[in-house]
Amino acid sequence: MRRMGAIKVNLVVSMLALVSAHCVAQKTVSLMPALDASGKGFVGWVKKGGNATYAIEGNEMVGSCVLNTGNTFLCTEQTYGDFRLEYDFKVDSRLNSGVQIRSECFDQKTQVFWKGKTIDVPANRVHGYQIEIDPEPTRDRWWSAGIYDEARRDWLFPGQLGGDGKAFTDAGRKLFKQGDWNHVKVEAVGDSIKTWMNGTPCASITDSMTLRGFIALQVHGIGNDKAKDGAQVRWRKIMLTDLTPKDNSLSKAERSQGWKLLWDGKSTQGWRGAKLATFPAKGWDIQDGVLTVLASGGAESAAGGDIVTLQRYSQFELKLDFKITEGANSGIKYFCEPNLDPVTGTGAKSLTGSAIGLEYQILDDLRHPDAKLGRDGNRTLSSLYDLIPASNFKRSSAIGEWNHARILVQGAHVEHWLNGQKVLEYERGSAAFRELVAKSKYKSIPGFGELPDGHILLQDHGNKVSFKNIKLREIKS
Repeated sequence: MRRMGAIKVNLVVSMLALVSAHCVAQKTVSLMPALDASGKGFVGWVKKGGNATYAIEGNEMVGSCVLNTGNTFLCTEQTYGDFRLEYDFKVDSRLNSGVQIRSECFDQKTQVFWKGKTIDVPANRVHGYQIEIDPEPTRDRWWSAGIYDEARRDWLFPGQLGGDGKAFTDAGRKLFKQGDWNHVKVEAVGDSIKTWMNGTPCASITDSMTLRGFIALQVHGIGNDKAKDGAQVRWRKIMLTDLTPKDNSLSKAERSQGWKLLWDGKSTQGWRGAKLATFPAKGWDIQDGVLTVLASGGAESAAGGDIVTLQRYSQFELKLDFKITEGANSGIKYFCEPNLDPVTGTGAKSLTGSAIGLEYQILDDLRHPDAKLGRDGNRTLSSLYDLIPASNFKRSSAIGEWNHARILVQGAHVEHWLNGQKVLEYERGSAAFRELVAKSKYKSIPGFGELPDGHILLQDHGNKVSFKNIKLREIKS
């Protein structure tokens, strides 16, 4: 371990590391399935949904329709976030199909939120982005390489996130090779998904609903349509290039979108103690590109203390990765004002405690007692601490594994996201927000949560919690 006050950075080494971070070769791997030892399954893939069949014929994966069964998916066991995916497909003119990306499937019902609406996703239902195989000659709709949101929001492009259906059909009719192989390229980087078919750009969306998930080959259900029984879709040359940026670095796409690193992965630059002019001399550690607040007995801001950004922010998108230990408590605060007196759990002023601000709670919900305090779970992981509980359908990683947090502040509107899923949203300064504040531990703080700007804070709550990939982009009015 390295103590914060003793960190020295060799300029030459740092420059070489920076260069290498942006010059690392992007490894491309084949995702083509292979039979497992039993000869009945596929290495690294699992079938979900219906009962359509999959088989390997030479260098091709063949999916065949079966009567009276639902959509069937052959899914990778591994998940992928930022990547370039390329493949060839050939499809029977009677059949609709597709390739899922960043997709999920859970054994319990889940929910997603979209434009003020709640969408229920049934248990054991594959859902997520689908790159369509959609010749539809009988309907004269040629939307292959369009983007469909399976079991959630239907068509995104052309559809709710862009693209004109007629223009897309006209272009697709010319691009699509009926009865022959078509080549598709997909690039998913951050909130951007783009597609190409046979070398021509097709769909482009910006969407953050799911940032990581499995890839799946779909055979569409055909109901009782005997005319389609046995119809096939074939894939070959399925290749994936991982585009995930190295830890604590920015991808080309992120730089073009205005993202900046709030923490460089190796120094204390840009941060100070919430109650100090400099970074705390103890209580925090930097090692192997990870920033960690050390365990000190569970007291709030009693060891090294909270740390805050030197700069203040008003409208922004913040994202970072965090990892907790058993029973841990911490938080990410925004619109933080370190000069305000801390308060106790009852709202009384306190001589010690964490700096004041709106808080994205970080907590081990199963083991830390704070999860059962407050109201309706509003002190649990990813909640707006002591004000608004996160969705019951949130999905957290196991203890010791990384979670991804995202906070969006645009005008008065605020959103909390956990692992690619929006878990709450609210309007700062609204009547509903002020009513919640009046019932909270912050009731005695005038104008709580309504500052025009403030610092970003990482909390010391006496438990070991780690952070990395802390990135922010400011949003202009």
